[in-house]
Formats: sequence, C-alpha cells, structure tokens
Amino acid sequence: MSNNKSLTTLLSSSFIGSLLTIVVLAGISPSVSQAYAAVETTIKKITLPASTITLPKSTLPGYNLALQKCTICHSVDYIHHQPPGMDQKAWTSAVLKMQHSYGAPLSESDINSIGAYLSVVYGSAKADDPTIISASQSPISTPASGEALDVQVLLTNNGCTGCHDINKTIVGPAFKAIAKKYKSDTGAISKLVVSIRNGGTGKWGNMAMPPMNVNEKQAQALAEFILQQ
Repeated sequence: MSNNKSLTTLLSSSFIGSLLTIVVLAGISPSVSQAYAAVETTIKKITLPASTITLPKSTLPGYNLALQKCTICHSVDYIHHQPPGMDQKAWTSAVLKMQHSYGAPLSESDINSIGAYLSVVYGSAKADDPTIISASQSPISTPASGEALDVQVLLTNNGCTGCHDINKTIVGPAFKAIAKKYKSDTGAISKLVVSIRNGGTGKWGNMAMPPMNVNEKQAQALAEFILQQ
C-alpha cells in the first residue's frame, strides 16, 4: 500500500514537472498554484483539540515555578506522560536536562524545587518529606541595599522573554503593546506589579500568566521597564 502511494506521489510530481515544461515551451508563464490546479488534489485540514491536562495544584513553590517556566516550551502533556514511578532524583534529573540540553531558564534552586514538586504530585514522595522540604526552599534573591536591579537578568531568570518580546506577540503580548494599553493609566505600575506577582488571565485573551517568583521591588522594576517601551 505504501509503495503504491509513493508511486502515485512520484507520478503526480513528474506530471506536474512535465506540465510546467510544456507550458513554458509554449510561452506561457504559469504560477505553481495554477500548475497544481491541473492535478486533482484533495487537502484535508484537521484541528487538534486543545489540551485539557493541567498541573496538579500544590502549595509547594515548585508548582508556580513549573507553571512559570516549564510551560514556556511544552505543554503539561509532556510532563504528564513521563514514565510512572519516577522518584525525586529522577524528576530532578529530568528538569536538569531541560536546562542543560534545551537552555531552559532555570537556576539550581528552581531545578530542585520543581523536581521536588513533580515527585510529590506524580510520584510517591510526600510534601512533608525532609528531602522535599529542603529542595523546596527556593529563596528570592534580594540585592543589597542601594544596589541597582538588573532588569535584563530578572527577565532572563524568570523566563519572561520566553513568552514576551518587546515588539511582537509570542505567547503573551509585546511589552510595547502593554505600555500602550496602560499609557494613560496613573495606576499602571501598581496594576502590573500585581499581575507580575500574582499572575492572571483574561486581560489579553484566555492564555494564563503564572505568578512570577519575584519580590515587590523586583516586580516594580519589571513594571517600570515594560511601561518605558
């Protein structure tokens, strides 16, 4: 069956090539679409259903980190269909691979925290296990008093650039579009700080934004940067 299908495809391609040669020799300048129109073809379009799998909710900090950073590159399905019975070490190694092999914006504490969370919700680990508690301690870095915040570092470390670009829409809106929307809003900075720290959905469609693992000062620096675009 596959050989017949391949032969049919080859013959169709040969026919189109011959047809193009004939019409060029005849002094006609056809478009490729016109040439293909001479052959009976049927194109079927399919629409894949939207994924309904979500990450299991948890009070562990790895939950928000997984929402924030893992779903930049892939759906929850990829996580959900990993081999069953993976322990904390295996899950942590899987997350580490995302950083080493694919450049995921993950710090060492992010990797440990996400690995701990995944081993609890998908494995046999318990949230009150000493190793889970230890791995879940993901401190928010706070610069020394008077030290300027590096917004570019914040954007990279928190995976912001995986969903946002300055000029164009990726997963989330462009920073310039956000700045334009809030241009005349005197409370823009406060509103963006809340969105950055708490996440949300509905402002720019159905795509949800997870809460960012930043403190008030860091969120304000990000908000000010966005509104300056």
